[in-house]
Amino acid sequence: MVGFRDRGVSATPQRAIAHPSLTLAVDFGAGRLIVTDASGRQLRGSVAAGLGFGPGPLWVGGEHFEAVQVRLPPALARPLLGVRPADLTGAPVSLDDLWGRSAARLREQLAGAASWAERFSLVAEQLASRLRAAAPGTQPAGEIAWAWGRVQAGGGRVRIDELAAELGWSRKRLWSRFQEQIGLPPKRAARLVRFDHAVHRLVAGQDIARVAADCGYADQSHLHREVVEFTGETPTAAPRKPWLAVDATAWT
Repeated sequence: MVGFRDRGVSATPQRAIAHPSLTLAVDFGAGRLIVTDASGRQLRGSVAAGLGFGPGPLWVGGEHFEAVQVRLPPALARPLLGVRPADLTGAPVSLDDLWGRSAARLREQLAGAASWAERFSLVAEQLASRLRAAAPGTQPAGEIAWAWGRVQAGGGRVRIDELAAELGWSRKRLWSRFQEQIGLPPKRAARLVRFDHAVHRLVAGQDIARVAADCGYADQSHLHREVVEFTGETPTAAPRKPWLAVDATAWT
């Protein structure tokens, strides 16, 4: 989790950087969070987004709001939100539509909390309560959980054909079940994980050519194209963007 607020410095929306997780942004305060997707559709208030935030860029803005951002495994989409991960790949979804009155009540509790630590505890309690109440069988199949774990453990450097062979599945079967239960096709998910590993290292100030080689890119220009696709910026500019929320590395 991370907490953030608009300080009124700039009303210009910032591009959110794609991340290989289920992301929740629970807003509170005087104003509302405003999320704009690639089609120009706007959502005001708390949102949920799947891996990579959907096709095209996602812009985040608003004035005088505060929010708690939570990153979670995509496997928790069904038990926490009542939807499949695949249902979150098109664009972010309003948390009010998914949680109903519970979302509004959590927003009120966050606004009344005395500290960020208390707010994080409130969000954690809400998530734990929903997990306890979730119906059995809402987690992904063991084979898909294993495949996703392999993609993550390998930093996205994994051959989909080899995953399918180890499972004894056809490539088509792995592709369809992975997309349904994780939210992206396996190759796209692997690219997103690889990008995330690379951009962490870029934010830490490592040499671009070394990052490209160590993260499995064909060459530096290959890394350049991937970073531009996922961020809209070059590998030199992207690490300086304020909404590149790469864990504690970028949140100072």
